[in-house]
Amino acid sequence: MSIVESLEVSAKANNYKAIDKVWLEIGPFSGVEVSALEFSFEVAVRGSIANGAELEIIQTQANAWCFSCNKTVMIKQRYDACPLCSSSQLTVTGGEELKIKQISIKE
Repeated sequence: MSIVESLEVSAKANNYKAIDKVWLEIGPFSGVEVSALEFSFEVAVRGSIANGAELEIIQTQANAWCFSCNKTVMIKQRYDACPLCSSSQLTVTGGEELKIKQISIKE
């Protein structure tokens, strides 16, 4: 529902009449089950500015900063070791996002 609320706010601020497509970026550590979101999106947008809008999911990769080798690396799980130096001193820098990347408006 917060996605729909964000779409409504954006539409009102920009005088959009209707939204026909929404692109969402979702990271593997966001805690979002993509199939559940796809199912619930259709129900959530009913009666809103995005009624009937198509949903496009962009799944992002998880990244972390390695303190030992000073590099950004791709990881598969939150507590993975650095694939370059095997250090366990990593901090997650990407993969937690759930955000509206883009919207397409009806003319």
